[in-house]
Amino acid sequence: MRPTGRGGIAVSQYRIAWLPGDGVGVEVMEAAKICLDALKFDAKYTHGDIGWEFWRTEGESFPQRTIDLLKASNAALFGAITSKPAKAAEAELVPELKGKGLTYRSPIVRMRQMFDLYTCLRPCKAYPGNPLNYKDAIDLVIFRENTEGLYAGVEFSPVPEELKAALGKLSKPFAHFAGTPGDEFAITCKINTKRGCERIIRAAFEYAKLHGYPKVTVVHKANVVRATEGMFLEIGKRIAKEYPGIAVDDANVDAITMWLLKNPASYSVLVATNLFGDIISDLAAQMVGGLGFACSANIGDTLGVFEPSHGSAPKYAGQYKVNPIAMILSAKMMLAWLGEKDMAAKLEAATAAVIREGTVRTYDMGGAATTLEMGEAIARKL
Repeated sequence: MRPTGRGGIAVSQYRIAWLPGDGVGVEVMEAAKICLDALKFDAKYTHGDIGWEFWRTEGESFPQRTIDLLKASNAALFGAITSKPAKAAEAELVPELKGKGLTYRSPIVRMRQMFDLYTCLRPCKAYPGNPLNYKDAIDLVIFRENTEGLYAGVEFSPVPEELKAALGKLSKPFAHFAGTPGDEFAITCKINTKRGCERIIRAAFEYAKLHGYPKVTVVHKANVVRATEGMFLEIGKRIAKEYPGIAVDDANVDAITMWLLKNPASYSVLVATNLFGDIISDLAAQMVGGLGFACSANIGDTLGVFEPSHGSAPKYAGQYKVNPIAMILSAKMMLAWLGEKDMAAKLEAATAAVIREGTVRTYDMGGAATTLEMGEAIARKL
């Protein structure tokens, strides 16, 4: 039977952009491929260049050829990238590219904005038998706005005099900084739109409704960051009225870190702006075993990019040591998004079985299995 794809539309073969990136991203992707092959997932995988080596040698970590590949793909699997501050990035360019005014930007952040992948979906589930679980039965889903907020990329360092003058006229609190020379401070803009807030909050409520989660928690800092976070909270309360069957509450981001640890069973779906969603999803991931279990999806209206939440872990690169379960569960999310729900369920069940049995464990779980051995163990269950 041919794959049907999203919305039941028949396709002869899925076109999957294969973006391993840097470091251990390459290795965990290999483990995921073992599992996808065991499922007989009908796909054509096309490699895409992305990451640090292409920044270093080309001055571009997200080349146009990879952008074109994504435009022609049904979905993408993405491993991990190395990312460094601006000065360190400049220092690692090949000599002929230095001094040309090139500025490093995270390719995944650019990808999210370019393809409007506005939903970052991060499930955090405590699978039975995982020795790293903080508590049993944790089942949290984080919805993180993915294109706006403090990650919008609108930054100034040094600060231009015309910007200083404009802010001095428009903002009384800016008087505290008005006398500081432009090269002695930096500005990062937090930009949120009503449209951006509405669609991520609505996505969270729709997910809760579809999957039977009882409550949505709006995470914010509206008591201090009044303009952007206040708007986010206000829109959250308005949209909640459209879902009378789902409980709603809200919490300051600093408070939620405490309450999640104290009583994770009180929460199910949480939704937040970009930076705060990033922070609480890492906290939630640690409660269910750490970043080795933290799967993630970047979803827009026409494209989904699926990746583990962890980075490239350069100190482990080439050792085939790290846990690939986050990547394998990200592949499971891709299957579900494409409409291959049976395959997705089988892959999650096989992963859960290996975790529950505990005979194959990577170093983080207290075992000695390699990255590929974990992938092979899950594949055997399939």
